[in-house]
Amino acid sequence: MSNPIQNLSDDATALARSVAHSTERAAQQGLDSLEDARSHTSAALKQFAHDTETLAHRGMDAVRDGADQLRERSLHAKDTTTHYIQHEPIKSVLMAAAVGAALMGLVALLSKHSGPGR
Repeated sequence: MSNPIQNLSDDATALARSVAHSTERAAQQGLDSLEDARSHTSAALKQFAHDTETLAHRGMDAVRDGADQLRERSLHAKDTTTHYIQHEPIKSVLMAAAVGAALMGLVALLSKHSGPGR
């Protein structure tokens, strides 16, 4: 006749080994999944950094191009204004006086409305 305590002990040992083996497999699968996730994340971060750098360069190029265009337009406006003043000096002085008078009238009107008590 077999010893029931020995059988129970053998069963508990076998169950413990089975649980330990299952836990070891699950842990290994978890580590493998973690390694896969790390490699995918690393690749995604490298791509993100590359894309960010590309966008930054495009942005700088766009700003540089915009500044160049603005410089060209302002030079053109300056040349056009200089040319007009040289060829139409009386009209230029009269226009400047009219703009100055309009601005002074606007300042006087605004200062009148924004005085004390209002």
